[in-house]
Amino acid sequence: MNDFQERLYLIFAGIFIASLVACNLIFQKFFTWNFLGLTFELSVGIIAYPVTFLVTDLISELYGKKRANQVVISGFCASVFTTLLIFISMSAPAADWSPVDSVTFNKVFGLSAPAFLASMMAYLTAQFIDVRIFHFWKRLTKGKHLWLRNNASTMFSQLVDTSMVLVILCSAGAIGWERFGSLLLMGWLFKVLVALIDTPIIYFLLWLLKDKIRPASYLEEK
Repeated sequence: MNDFQERLYLIFAGIFIASLVACNLIFQKFFTWNFLGLTFELSVGIIAYPVTFLVTDLISELYGKKRANQVVISGFCASVFTTLLIFISMSAPAADWSPVDSVTFNKVFGLSAPAFLASMMAYLTAQFIDVRIFHFWKRLTKGKHLWLRNNASTMFSQLVDTSMVLVILCSAGAIGWERFGSLLLMGWLFKVLVALIDTPIIYFLLWLLKDKIRPASYLEEK
């Protein structure tokens, strides 16, 4: 692997980790979005999270499954470390002159145990599924039909991710079960729309890079 390829991989990894960590920091704010007659009630974390699937698909295509899985593990470690830093920061009392008091800080950055557990379990499961399905379709189509493996892997893995998060949160009492169906449907539909949007982005990026890096072979080992 040449210097350009290695630098690009580090950039992709940085974007992936930044998006993942941001999700865990901002997820407590919810917003409403009206689109094509549908009303979505979503956490703002859902804005950054699909970026992680876009990046893993790009890394899978260009560098192979092993490198994609390495980024997934790195993201998990970064999230755990960030959460540890948050808990330590929450235990430090705010100074009298601090522009942000302890109550406000803890309310904004405090991650409940169920939310963190749901996020990490769903993250690992969905990301590994995404990488595995992506390469399954790549081998099956002998490296053709990028749009198929990009959308098939992301849509299914996002369904798994959304379902796991909601099941854990509802079981823990953080969210009422009566909201499970609507949150699952709206959350997954939003992610499907994002998956459809990021397909031309992947094609465009691969076109820009076609003279600088060759995609990983579909004959890569399982």
